[in-house]
Amino acid sequence: MTISEQIITIGCCVAGTMLSRFLPFLLISSRRPTPKFIIYLGKALPSAIFGMLVIYCLKNVTFTSGTFGIPELASIAVTVLIHLWRRNMMLSMAAGTACYMVLVNLVF
Repeated sequence: MTISEQIITIGCCVAGTMLSRFLPFLLISSRRPTPKFIIYLGKALPSAIFGMLVIYCLKNVTFTSGTFGIPELASIAVTVLIHLWRRNMMLSMAAGTACYMVLVNLVF
């Protein structure tokens, strides 16, 4: 890419990022009540995204050979149990990730 193409690409990335950050504040006023659709999305999307992440992470796991998915399932169990115990999403994700890394690198 030439220098001018690089500048144009960076400008487009900056413009797209700024538009996606500022557009909600321009469209939704703090003086009016939040639309019900936005409230629904705020409640429904986090669960949907986590469901998609679980499916994405397990899509290449072979439950019939190798480690039979034991590290993955054990890590999911650790994540769920710690989240139910402490109700802290960051702690549960970190614990599940640490469990998976220990199991894959040291046990299996």
